[in-house]
Amino acid sequence: MRSAPRAIVQLLTLAAWVTGCASTPSSAPMGPVSLGAEETRVTSQGLTEMQLSYAGQLTSSGPAVLEKADYELVSDGQVVEKGSAPLGVTLSPNAPTPFSFQADAAYVRTPEDLRALSERGGTLLVALRGTLTVRSGDAVQTLPFAASRQVRVPRLPVVKLEGLDGARYSEEKVDLMVRLAVENPNPFPLRLEGLSWALTVGGRKLSEGTQGKYDTVDAAATGVYPLEVAVTKETWGQDVRALIAKGTLPYEIAGELTGPLVRVPYSLSGDVKLNVSR
Repeated sequence: MRSAPRAIVQLLTLAAWVTGCASTPSSAPMGPVSLGAEETRVTSQGLTEMQLSYAGQLTSSGPAVLEKADYELVSDGQVVEKGSAPLGVTLSPNAPTPFSFQADAAYVRTPEDLRALSERGGTLLVALRGTLTVRSGDAVQTLPFAASRQVRVPRLPVVKLEGLDGARYSEEKVDLMVRLAVENPNPFPLRLEGLSWALTVGGRKLSEGTQGKYDTVDAAATGVYPLEVAVTKETWGQDVRALIAKGTLPYEIAGELTGPLVRVPYSLSGDVKLNVSR
């Protein structure tokens, strides 16, 4: 048997290669995709964390799918969170298609950062930025996105004395009615762990405790925490009569307000004039 001439073999090989190429269609190039109507909103904000939403509109010249958004959440120039949001939004040809996603992060990491922001005041710039992945068949296109806005910086709460009354029931007994106030200057609720206090009268500690455990103070509101302490021979000492006879009592209330990353020591002092209880 004679082998086929080399020219015939080469011809058959070329024909097979052409046939194989014809059976595998090449993917069509992807048409242009444009992004518009970008916007970032603050969905929620707390003393140490926030949630942002990003929204935009994509317009594709052909059918495509917006697969995902790879993003960075930026606060005050620092990247505080990275992530990927699956989207799966179908894009119709030449029709602006809206889409959105949300991202959240702790934008304050330490008590020192929180105190520095509170003392600085004003606003800070937050943003969502990254890339969008759009697919049409085997073709993939990525588009950069970015949108930002200004938000108020978180502010530390303030402990104040809402009121202090001294009712004298006898020459050896005075009841002190104290109202401690926690002022929340933020446009969002404030979660507390507790408000510790120690009351000193005439240089002697009478009582101590903790108020407002795991309480919440509403946005731009003040939480008031009452307490009552008796000044008697048992609590203050044998010479309480001479103390009460002065008609005024020097006092100091000191402690610390605590919460997530919140450490606010306070000290309130003065003199309380005694009223005669009838």
